[in-house]
Amino acid sequence: MKNKLIAPSLLSSDFGNLQRDIEMLNNSQADWVHVDVMDGRFVPNISFGFPVMKTVQQHAKKFVDVHLMIVEPEKYVEEFIDYGADLVSVHFEACTHLHRTIHQIQDKGAKAGVVLNPATPVLMLEDIIADVDLVLLMSVNPGFGGQKFIQNTYKKISETKDLILSNNSTALIQIDGGVNLDNASKLFEAGADVLVAGNAVFSSENPEKTIELLKI
Repeated sequence: MKNKLIAPSLLSSDFGNLQRDIEMLNNSQADWVHVDVMDGRFVPNISFGFPVMKTVQQHAKKFVDVHLMIVEPEKYVEEFIDYGADLVSVHFEACTHLHRTIHQIQDKGAKAGVVLNPATPVLMLEDIIADVDLVLLMSVNPGFGGQKFIQNTYKKISETKDLILSNNSTALIQIDGGVNLDNASKLFEAGADVLVAGNAVFSSENPEKTIELLKI
């Protein structure tokens, strides 16, 4: 059975009503809650950190998926897991010692993902693919929500799938950026397992219905 997991991104939620939006996700067909953490250094934007994670931990009943768009993520991964992260993804481009950081996350009891920016080739993962639980392919340049989807992502999904299969890896493929009702089914067909959707969910008139439609 092919995975068709939807992970709405809290980056697009209403921070003034965060508990309400998380409870909406709890009651929806969303599979994961996606948390985008930005530091203003690795990406040109700042989002949120541990205080918001505490709110997520208190209210989220779904699998919590944390995407760290930060430099030196190894300094913070364990604390994010203490705040309820079930999966922590770190950027290939931000990790000097990626193998060590992936195992640091797993040794703490969470799943570990590696993220590739749009311009980073999939072959860079050859020596780590057997160790990771998830590969997150950025389909926009990280840092801001609401960007246009980069079409080359379909090619990268295919390359990632080949790499996973040839290394007997069990890693899932996640896509983040510009995901909407127009491309969700194509992305699943191409081999994606998990789709992150921010604007598509939270700017819709009926977010729960949109989540349902994204899975079709």
